[in-house]
Amino acid sequence: MRNLSNIGRIFFGMAMVEEGVHTIYFNDFPYMLLPPSHSWIPGFTILAFISGVLFVLAGACLVINKKTRPVSLLLGGVLLLIFCFCFIPYEFIANSNYMNLGEWENAEKELALAGGAFVIAGCFSEKNENPFFRFLAKPIPFGAIFFAITMISFGILHFLVAKEASTLIPSWIPYHMFWIYFAGVALIGSGIAIILKIKTGLIAALLGTMIFIWFIILHIPRVIVSPAADMGDEITSAFLALAYSGIAFVIAGGGKKVT
Repeated sequence: MRNLSNIGRIFFGMAMVEEGVHTIYFNDFPYMLLPPSHSWIPGFTILAFISGVLFVLAGACLVINKKTRPVSLLLGGVLLLIFCFCFIPYEFIANSNYMNLGEWENAEKELALAGGAFVIAGCFSEKNENPFFRFLAKPIPFGAIFFAITMISFGILHFLVAKEASTLIPSWIPYHMFWIYFAGVALIGSGIAIILKIKTGLIAALLGTMIFIWFIILHIPRVIVSPAADMGDEITSAFLALAYSGIAFVIAGGGKKVT
């Protein structure tokens, strides 16, 4: 399980590197990192570049396992702040359709990534940690719950938009609707099991494997065939799936601390 946890950390770090590269290349944040209509922010171009560089550095640290706990805590703290102070106000104030679960999809992606960062941080301990990082570590016990909430929500959406979602399944796979409903049940069940700590290691390992299979057979082909105008978002979606798979693998690792 420790090897599985390490693989998950690397997957998550790779996804963070992609987020940074996307931000630098397109001079804008990935579609799920900030609410829409954010280009009015003063000095946005400089902010995007600096943020992109920081995401690349943070992801690289996670991949090579350097300063993993402080980097994960900082990353989780930033993502959680964006969720709380950007996405939540946007949904309730600027989005008149906030009662629609699908409208929260990007906010929940942010929450899942924040949870993943805290889950990774929880796998490491550091002696004589300064008060700032001890404060940032407070949400660590909720990291897996943040991730599980997103998985449950995504599972529910598989039932609410089943017909539309079925079009994403490759044509060579039969029984599209069956697999959509199967995935919905798996996501909901996995999320509940993680929250209630029921066979967490096994369930999280199966969840991570399922999402990694989606990364291979669904997302990579979509990146390959996508038009140039959509390729950036498709790549980001693919690496998000890789990040979710990685988070599940880290949870499956049991959160045993290392120094």
